[in-house]
Formats: sequence, C-alpha cells, structure tokens
Amino acid sequence: MQKIQNYINGKLTAPLSGKYIDNYNPATGQVYSLIPDSDEQDVALAVIAAEAAFPVWSAMRTEERSALLIRLSELIEKHLERFAVAESIDNGKPVWLARTVDIPRAVSNFHFYATAALHMSTEAHAMGDIAINYTVRTPIGIAGCISPWNLPLYLFSWKIAPALASGNCVVAKPSEITPMTAFMLSELAIEAGIPPGVLNIIHGHGTKVGKAIVAHPKIQAVSFTGGTKTGEEISRIAAPMFKKLSLELGGKNPNIIFADCDFDKAVKTTVRSSFSNQGEICLCGSRIFIERSIYDKFKSAFVQEVKKLKTGDPLDDTNWLGAIVSKPHMEKILHYIDLSKHEGGNYFNRWKTYSFGWHSQ
Repeated sequence: MQKIQNYINGKLTAPLSGKYIDNYNPATGQVYSLIPDSDEQDVALAVIAAEAAFPVWSAMRTEERSALLIRLSELIEKHLERFAVAESIDNGKPVWLARTVDIPRAVSNFHFYATAALHMSTEAHAMGDIAINYTVRTPIGIAGCISPWNLPLYLFSWKIAPALASGNCVVAKPSEITPMTAFMLSELAIEAGIPPGVLNIIHGHGTKVGKAIVAHPKIQAVSFTGGTKTGEEISRIAAPMFKKLSLELGGKNPNIIFADCDFDKAVKTTVRSSFSNQGEICLCGSRIFIERSIYDKFKSAFVQEVKKLKTGDPLDDTNWLGAIVSKPHMEKILHYIDLSKHEGGNYFNRWKTYSFGWHSQ
C-alpha cells in the first residue's frame, strides 16, 4: 500500500513519529493509502528548512522565481489526467469535474501569480516640496497555508502560489481527508527545481500539524480555509503574536428567487449551486428563499430537475454526482435528513447508501 510522504527541505520524508493514518476512498470505503501522522516535530523541521531558504529565495530575481512557478504549472498540466483521477479517488467528486475545473484552476493559479509577480507596482505621494512618500513591497518570511478537503489542489495552490511568487517560503498542510494531490505536487516541485526549503508540505491532523503551524513564532502569516470554530481557535493563537491572518470560514448561503426572475435559468442555477461537487463547496446555495407567488411552481420544477441528477461511481464520466467525502460527513447528512423527517418534511426515497458514498437506486 502506498505511503504518502512529507515534503521537507526538498526531500520526501517519513513522519518522525513513524505513525500513519488510513486514507479512505470515499466511493468504496476502502483504505487505499496511508497518510503521515505528523506533529510539531515535523513542523519544526519544515520551519528550519524554510528559514534557511528564505534569504536566497526572497533575494532571487522575480523573473527566476516566476520561471520556476510557471514550470510547476506546466508539469501539473502535463499530468492533468493523473491528478484528476487521484483527486476523484481521494475526494469522491466526479472525475470529469476534477478534470475540467479543479486541476485546470490549480494550473491557472500557479501561472497567474507567477506572471503577476512580474508586474507589481508601488505608489509614490509627493508632500509638496518637502518629501516623497513611497511604498516598497518585500517578502515577510514564512507563510503557513492550511487548506480544506473540498477543492484539494485548487485551494491549496491558491494559497501557496501567491506566497511563493512574492518571495515568501511556505509551510503548508493539506487536509488529512484528501492528501493525495498535495503529495503529487511535492513530487512535481522537486522535478520543477523549486529550491529545497522554499515549499514544505506536512501531512497530518489539524490538532497536531495545523495547530503547530499556527503557533510557531517564526511563521509570520497564516492562511486558513475551513470551519468557523477552527478559525476562532486560530485567531486566539495568532492574534497575541500579531500574525497576518487570512481566514475563509463557514457560511450559510441563500438563493433568493423573485417572481420576475428568468424562471428556467433560476431553477437550473439553483440546482447547480446546491449539488455541484456534492454540495461540498463554499458557493453552495444551502438555503432557498422563494417569493410566495411562485413558491409551488418553483418547488415542483426544482424537484423534477434534482430527480434527473445521476449519481454513482466518481470515475464514471456519465455520473453528475459522486461520493460524499467521508463517513462522518455522510452521517451528518443522514442526521439532517432524519431531523427534517422528524419535523414533518418530505424527501425523495431514491437514494441508498453503501460504504461512504451516495448511489442512485
């Protein structure tokens, strides 16, 4: 069975603890690889590597950094299908979605920030005839990047790419639920020639690795996407240390449907926003507010469109929905279905579950 490895100081390494976590295929419920159960010791090594790499990386000509990141984007694109399949197996999303959205966007992220760094500008403001105030943009040091499981490589690259392009070094943690594409990125970073220590990727639980990244005094900035409670904890740890923070946390997005809408477009858009990526997306329309005069009409049309959605094996391109990402998330959905039934709601008895996935009858 494949063992995923950490990426520290330019090398793929085992966790210092020697311990691993099972990595499940959510469509089958089977363990198909092992994830490093890393801790603060692995994070400390990554910080040492990043600290040593920072003087050279931050002083490197922007054109050179840009070329390396463009090379990395080209390698991801070269292996796009392999990344798409890996993400589908790791995350449960349909492979066609990973192939057409997630992986191409990751490619674009590295390319965009690599080229954007070439066109940075500053401002100057004259103070009469006395002086000129001007800004200078400089790298701040080491950035901690912690990404979620719903868009594993896409959001991971969205954090890493701008940090690297602007001359910072990175200690990153992917979700322990979906680690495979981050591990594959480690391999390509070596092939692309990213200098040792510039990018470090540590796998493991948030309570160990994530917390150690946030708390480390030499990590000056933290970017986190995930749950609100975790964001609160990060703020409590980082605020007294005056770290720069970027927190993208949970929400409850409503779709608001008025009577004068383009009805067919509103129905189709609402279905997509509710069920794209199994609904596991920050843009998910998790509530629908409908103007009373078209409520029944819209509800009926929405239900009919949902019934058309085909669910099954994520590796089958004919399926529009794949598997829920993990057993706990599946159980959470089933809990809310039971709760809605208890409160008098009706639902369509066309779904059955097996292993961790949802599959149509």
